[in-house]
Amino acid sequence: MEGSAGRVVYVNGPVVKARNMKNFKMREMVTVGEKKLIGEVISIDGELGTIQVYEETTGIKIDDEVVSTQKPLSVTLGPGIVGNIFDGIQRPLNIIFDKSGNFIKEGIGLATIDKKKKWYVELKVKVGDELKEGDIFGTVDETPLIKHYLMVPPNIKGKVEEVRQNGEYDLETILVKLDSGAELKMYQEWPVRIPRPVKERLPIQKPLITGQRVIDTFFPIAKGGTAAIPGGFGTGKTMTQHQLAKWSDADIIVYIGCGERGNEMTEVLEDFPKLIDPTSNLPLMNRTILIANTSNMPVAAREASIYTGITIAEYFRDMGYNVAVMADSTSRWAEALREISGRLEEMPAEEGYPAYLPSRLAEFYERAGYVKTLNNKEASVTIIGAVSPAGGDFSEPVTQNTKRFVSAFLGLDRKLAYSRHYPAINWLSSYSGYITQLEDWYKQNVAEDMIFLRGEMIKVLQEESKLLETVKLVGEDVLPDQQRLILEIARLLKVGYLQQNAYHKDDTFVPLVKQYMMLKVIDNFYKLAKEAVKVGVPISVIKTSELFYRIIKMKYEIPNDYGDKFDLLMEDINEYFSNLIREYEGD
Repeated sequence: MEGSAGRVVYVNGPVVKARNMKNFKMREMVTVGEKKLIGEVISIDGELGTIQVYEETTGIKIDDEVVSTQKPLSVTLGPGIVGNIFDGIQRPLNIIFDKSGNFIKEGIGLATIDKKKKWYVELKVKVGDELKEGDIFGTVDETPLIKHYLMVPPNIKGKVEEVRQNGEYDLETILVKLDSGAELKMYQEWPVRIPRPVKERLPIQKPLITGQRVIDTFFPIAKGGTAAIPGGFGTGKTMTQHQLAKWSDADIIVYIGCGERGNEMTEVLEDFPKLIDPTSNLPLMNRTILIANTSNMPVAAREASIYTGITIAEYFRDMGYNVAVMADSTSRWAEALREISGRLEEMPAEEGYPAYLPSRLAEFYERAGYVKTLNNKEASVTIIGAVSPAGGDFSEPVTQNTKRFVSAFLGLDRKLAYSRHYPAINWLSSYSGYITQLEDWYKQNVAEDMIFLRGEMIKVLQEESKLLETVKLVGEDVLPDQQRLILEIARLLKVGYLQQNAYHKDDTFVPLVKQYMMLKVIDNFYKLAKEAVKVGVPISVIKTSELFYRIIKMKYEIPNDYGDKFDLLMEDINEYFSNLIREYEGD
């Protein structure tokens, strides 16, 4: 095999060029040098091939061997993924720690999920059964929350010739043999850059419920949809992602820490295993997969990490689960693309990013979707990507291109964050393209007028924004009372509704029906206050009333199992304004 190996002729950071590469394939995984560093072929020009290496290339020298693994960069998909913590190319960090301590040494190899661990398998097929791609032939209870369905890999079919009894087996055990010659094990491998096949893409029709009022009510994200959370340093991107990971009603969370600071990822790695899933009261890690690729890890592995994450998400989607992918942050991923592109001496485009940045972003976000799987289940992959524009400038290329490919844009605002308003989602610059698609769902499952109420409240916030320009020039006192009332209702909305406390037991997650009831209270107060202002009630009387402060505090004082407390608050509001209007009309 001496003649079939490539030979290193050039090293520049993660980019290695080698001669004698004409028999290699594009996107083929290779090992480089004595330490057998993992790499991927990214271009071939005659005898010369270019490889991006997923580990530090320190120590590689001219004439070192490049050897093919005969397969593309792939992930191993089977029991042992859920609850695990991987690096950017799916190497479990606990195994790496055992081998090399606190730092990842070069040449550690392509470790993956533990293939020697035994799992109890319940086989669902018998001899003579016809199987096709996507069919479920067995199940494994991977965690108390997740049943792992063993599926026939894509492009494989046949009649069952042999099948094992139910029992404990490791991942390498052949469980089923087909007459086509295929042997089915507990795991399958899949190239990370190729989307997994589905039977049909379905229209989006259900929201991803997050328990965050500003998202669920004002800018909903759909199951199978895409969302971006852009924001400058310190605006709460990671905190917002954590809230969505903890509280969203997805069956499985894939959290990709892509190029983030080590201390942020340490917080995730330490906090998530301690968190309790609110719906099951079991540890959150029973339905979470973490991919940690910090900013001091090799940039090429950072570039691969989001493909690793999305492929794992598609695999669990194929079982029938709704999966949410949190990518934090795609800006660091784009920076890795830019660095590798520079070392490849490619022509830079806007701000030094490669010309193919938009198409790479599109490829990633296009892998979201609400689908019918090969085994006829309805399932989804939802992608929520954080974007970290330098200096909070939303006009930079990564934010602008991301905006083209996502349907929900939750723009974080530095002024809100610095005034301790969290989540710091700016209600004027954010939007959701899913309102019309989800309207019927909200009508059937929450309330007939939920979307209408949302529209009315957004009008109040937009009107307030215009009025504040006038207030800056001439002061609030010169405004008529009708307009001053808008300013007060907007304050009610901002402080009493949009601001949410992640550390309060009732406010950290709010059910949709409670969100609607809170909005209904504010709307009712607004309508009656308008009537009161018309008959001459001074705005000072309305805003200093005890009810005004009760409405601001209702998010804390009315629990999530609120019983008749909203009805009583509504009655108090109606009675207060009825007496007030009668008093002023009498005058």
